[in-house]
Amino acid sequence: MDQADRLIELYRLLADHFGPQHWWPGDTPFEVAVGAVLTQNTSWSNVAKAIENLKAAGALSLAKMRALPPAELARLIRPAGYYNLKEKRLRNLLDFLAQGSRAGLAARAGLAALASRPLDEARAELLTVKGVGPETADSILLYACGHPTFVIDAYTFRVLGRHGLAPDGVDYHGLRTLFMDNLPHEPALFNEFHALFVRLGKERCRKGSPLCEGCPLQGW
Repeated sequence: MDQADRLIELYRLLADHFGPQHWWPGDTPFEVAVGAVLTQNTSWSNVAKAIENLKAAGALSLAKMRALPPAELARLIRPAGYYNLKEKRLRNLLDFLAQGSRAGLAARAGLAALASRPLDEARAELLTVKGVGPETADSILLYACGHPTFVIDAYTFRVLGRHGLAPDGVDYHGLRTLFMDNLPHEPALFNEFHALFVRLGKERCRKGSPLCEGCPLQGW
Protein backbone atom coordinates (compact mmCIF):
# COMPACT_ATOMS: atom_id res chain seq x y z
CA MET A 1 0.00 0.00 0.00
CA ASP A 2 1.51 3.33 -1.04
CA GLN A 3 1.41 6.53 1.02
CA ALA A 4 -1.65 7.92 -0.74
CA ASP A 5 -3.63 4.74 -0.04
CA ARG A 6 -2.48 4.69 3.58
CA LEU A 7 -3.53 8.29 4.12
CA ILE A 8 -6.96 7.68 2.58
CA GLU A 9 -7.39 4.58 4.73
CA LEU A 10 -6.35 6.55 7.80
CA TYR A 11 -8.89 9.24 6.98
CA ARG A 12 -11.69 6.75 6.51
CA LEU A 13 -10.93 4.97 9.77
CA LEU A 14 -11.07 8.23 11.70
CA ALA A 15 -14.10 9.58 9.85
CA ASP A 16 -16.06 6.36 10.34
CA HIS A 17 -15.26 6.38 14.05
CA PHE A 18 -15.68 10.05 14.95
CA GLY A 19 -18.01 11.40 12.27
CA PRO A 20 -18.02 15.03 11.01
CA GLN A 21 -16.12 17.47 13.23
CA HIS A 22 -17.55 20.84 12.07
CA TRP A 23 -14.19 22.53 12.61
CA TRP A 24 -12.99 25.37 12.74
CA PRO A 25 -15.40 27.09 15.17
CA GLY A 26 -16.03 30.68 14.16
CA ASP A 27 -18.93 32.77 12.90
CA THR A 28 -16.91 34.63 10.25
CA PRO A 29 -13.62 34.21 8.38
CA PHE A 30 -12.24 37.12 10.37
CA GLU A 31 -13.07 35.41 13.66
CA VAL A 32 -11.34 32.27 12.40
CA ALA A 33 -8.21 34.26 11.53
CA VAL A 34 -8.13 35.89 14.97
CA GLY A 35 -8.59 32.50 16.60
CA ALA A 36 -5.70 31.07 14.59
CA VAL A 37 -3.34 33.58 16.20
CA LEU A 38 -4.82 33.28 19.68
CA THR A 39 -4.63 29.47 19.73
CA GLN A 40 -0.83 29.48 19.55
CA ASN A 41 0.47 27.60 22.62
CA THR A 42 -2.88 27.35 24.36
CA SER A 43 -6.08 25.31 24.41
CA TRP A 44 -9.14 26.21 22.40
CA SER A 45 -11.20 26.67 25.58
CA ASN A 46 -8.96 29.60 26.52
CA VAL A 47 -9.22 31.04 23.01
CA ALA A 48 -13.02 30.81 23.17
CA LYS A 49 -12.99 32.97 26.32
CA ALA A 50 -10.86 35.61 24.59
CA ILE A 51 -13.14 35.59 21.53
CA GLU A 52 -16.17 36.05 23.79
CA ASN A 53 -14.46 39.03 25.43
CA LEU A 54 -13.93 40.62 22.02
CA LYS A 55 -17.55 39.99 21.05
CA ALA A 56 -18.86 41.36 24.34
CA ALA A 57 -16.80 44.52 23.80
CA GLY A 58 -18.18 44.87 20.27
CA ALA A 59 -14.62 44.73 19.00
CA LEU A 60 -14.55 41.64 16.81
CA SER A 61 -14.02 43.35 13.48
CA LEU A 62 -10.93 44.48 11.62
CA ALA A 63 -11.57 48.22 12.05
CA LYS A 64 -12.63 48.03 15.70
CA MET A 65 -9.76 45.81 16.78
CA ARG A 66 -7.23 48.06 15.07
CA ALA A 67 -8.74 51.06 16.87
CA LEU A 68 -8.27 49.52 20.31
CA PRO A 69 -5.32 50.75 22.37
CA PRO A 70 -2.71 47.99 22.78
CA ALA A 71 -3.36 47.65 26.50
CA GLU A 72 -7.09 47.24 25.96
CA LEU A 73 -6.70 44.61 23.24
CA ALA A 74 -4.22 42.74 25.45
CA ARG A 75 -6.73 42.84 28.32
CA LEU A 76 -9.52 41.41 26.19
CA ILE A 77 -7.43 38.51 24.90
CA ARG A 78 -5.82 37.78 28.28
CA PRO A 79 -7.54 34.36 28.69
CA ALA A 80 -5.61 33.08 25.65
CA GLY A 81 -2.29 33.50 27.50
CA TYR A 82 0.86 35.32 26.40
CA TYR A 83 -1.51 38.20 25.85
CA ASN A 84 1.08 40.96 25.39
CA LEU A 85 2.91 38.91 22.76
CA LYS A 86 -0.30 37.85 21.06
CA GLU A 87 -1.55 41.44 21.02
CA LYS A 88 1.52 42.35 18.95
CA ARG A 89 1.06 39.36 16.65
CA LEU A 90 -2.61 40.14 16.19
CA ARG A 91 -1.77 43.76 15.47
CA ASN A 92 0.68 42.68 12.78
CA LEU A 93 -1.96 40.52 11.15
CA LEU A 94 -4.61 43.23 11.41
CA ASP A 95 -2.32 45.77 9.78
CA PHE A 96 -1.50 43.30 7.00
CA LEU A 97 -5.17 42.62 6.30
CA ALA A 98 -6.06 46.31 6.41
CA GLN A 99 -3.23 47.64 4.27
CA GLY A 100 -2.70 44.83 1.78
CA SER A 101 0.65 43.31 1.07
CA ARG A 102 3.85 44.13 -0.69
CA ALA A 103 2.55 42.22 -3.71
CA GLY A 104 -0.37 44.54 -4.22
CA LEU A 105 -3.25 43.19 -2.17
CA ALA A 106 -4.25 46.73 -1.18
CA ALA A 107 -6.84 46.90 -3.95
CA ARG A 108 -8.80 44.16 -2.20
CA ALA A 109 -7.48 44.32 1.31
CA GLY A 110 -8.38 41.65 3.82
CA LEU A 111 -9.14 37.96 3.79
CA ALA A 112 -11.06 38.17 0.53
CA ALA A 113 -7.85 39.28 -1.13
CA LEU A 114 -5.95 36.32 0.29
CA ALA A 115 -8.72 34.00 -0.82
CA SER A 116 -8.56 35.37 -4.37
CA ARG A 117 -4.82 34.84 -4.76
CA PRO A 118 -3.17 31.58 -5.87
CA LEU A 119 -2.38 29.50 -2.78
CA ASP A 120 1.41 29.69 -3.02
CA GLU A 121 1.34 33.47 -3.44
CA ALA A 122 -1.13 34.01 -0.61
CA ARG A 123 0.83 31.70 1.69
CA ALA A 124 4.13 33.43 0.94
CA GLU A 125 2.54 36.81 1.65
CA LEU A 126 0.98 35.69 4.91
CA LEU A 127 4.26 34.20 6.12
CA THR A 128 5.87 37.65 5.91
CA VAL A 129 3.70 38.76 8.83
CA LYS A 130 5.76 38.70 12.02
CA GLY A 131 4.30 36.15 14.43
CA VAL A 132 2.51 34.15 11.73
CA GLY A 133 4.26 30.82 11.28
CA PRO A 134 3.37 27.96 8.93
CA GLU A 135 0.69 26.40 11.16
CA THR A 136 -1.07 29.72 11.75
CA ALA A 137 -0.78 30.69 8.09
CA ASP A 138 -2.17 27.38 6.87
CA SER A 139 -5.01 27.56 9.40
CA ILE A 140 -6.02 30.99 8.14
CA LEU A 141 -5.70 29.99 4.50
CA LEU A 142 -7.66 26.76 4.88
CA TYR A 143 -10.34 27.67 7.41
CA ALA A 144 -10.84 31.37 6.73
CA CYS A 145 -10.01 31.57 3.02
CA GLY A 146 -10.94 28.13 1.71
CA HIS A 147 -7.53 27.38 0.19
CA PRO A 148 -6.53 23.71 -0.15
CA THR A 149 -3.57 23.70 2.21
CA PHE A 150 -2.98 21.10 4.89
CA VAL A 151 -2.52 22.23 8.50
CA ILE A 152 0.12 20.36 10.48
CA ASP A 153 0.14 20.47 14.27
CA ALA A 154 1.52 18.51 17.22
CA TYR A 155 -1.28 15.96 16.94
CA THR A 156 -0.41 15.25 13.31
CA PHE A 157 3.25 14.67 14.17
CA ARG A 158 2.30 12.41 17.07
CA VAL A 159 -0.24 10.24 15.27
CA LEU A 160 1.79 9.80 12.11
CA GLY A 161 4.98 9.20 14.07
CA ARG A 162 3.38 6.40 16.04
CA HIS A 163 2.09 4.78 12.86
CA GLY A 164 5.21 5.00 10.74
CA LEU A 165 4.24 7.86 8.43
CA ALA A 166 6.37 10.60 9.99
CA PRO A 167 10.10 9.81 9.79
CA ASP A 168 12.33 10.91 12.67
CA GLY A 169 13.42 14.49 12.19
CA VAL A 170 10.74 15.40 9.64
CA ASP A 171 9.79 19.08 9.85
CA TYR A 172 6.56 20.96 9.24
CA HIS A 173 7.27 21.39 5.56
CA GLY A 174 8.09 17.73 5.06
CA LEU A 175 4.95 16.50 6.76
CA ARG A 176 2.74 19.01 4.95
CA THR A 177 4.26 17.87 1.66
CA LEU A 178 3.20 14.30 2.45
CA PHE A 179 -0.44 15.38 2.41
CA MET A 180 -0.14 17.89 -0.42
CA ASP A 181 1.52 15.34 -2.70
CA ASN A 182 -0.72 12.38 -1.92
CA LEU A 183 -4.25 13.69 -1.47
CA PRO A 184 -6.70 15.53 -3.73
CA HIS A 185 -6.45 19.27 -3.15
CA GLU A 186 -9.93 19.61 -1.68
CA PRO A 187 -10.42 22.13 1.16
CA ALA A 188 -13.27 20.09 2.68
CA LEU A 189 -11.07 16.99 2.85
CA PHE A 190 -8.12 18.87 4.35
CA ASN A 191 -10.43 20.59 6.83
CA GLU A 192 -11.99 17.37 8.05
CA PHE A 193 -8.75 15.38 8.09
CA HIS A 194 -6.95 17.94 10.25
CA ALA A 195 -9.93 18.16 12.61
CA LEU A 196 -9.93 14.38 12.98
CA PHE A 197 -6.25 14.41 13.95
CA VAL A 198 -7.09 16.96 16.65
CA ARG A 199 -9.97 14.82 17.93
CA LEU A 200 -7.86 11.67 18.01
CA GLY A 201 -4.95 13.45 19.67
CA LYS A 202 -7.11 14.90 22.41
CA GLU A 203 -9.12 11.78 23.16
CA ARG A 204 -6.77 8.91 22.40
CA CYS A 205 -3.30 9.64 21.07
CA ARG A 206 -2.14 11.59 24.09
CA LYS A 207 1.47 12.61 24.50
CA GLY A 208 2.27 10.82 27.73
CA SER A 209 -0.46 8.23 28.20
CA PRO A 210 -2.04 7.15 24.90
CA LEU A 211 -5.27 5.19 25.12
CA CYS A 212 -4.57 2.56 22.48
CA GLU A 213 -7.19 0.03 23.54
CA GLY A 214 -10.29 0.74 21.47
CA CYS A 215 -8.57 3.37 19.33
CA PRO A 216 -9.85 3.45 15.73
CA LEU A 217 -6.22 3.02 14.62
CA GLN A 218 -5.48 0.09 16.93
CA GLY A 219 -3.50 -2.47 14.95
CA TRP A 220 -3.31 -0.23 11.88
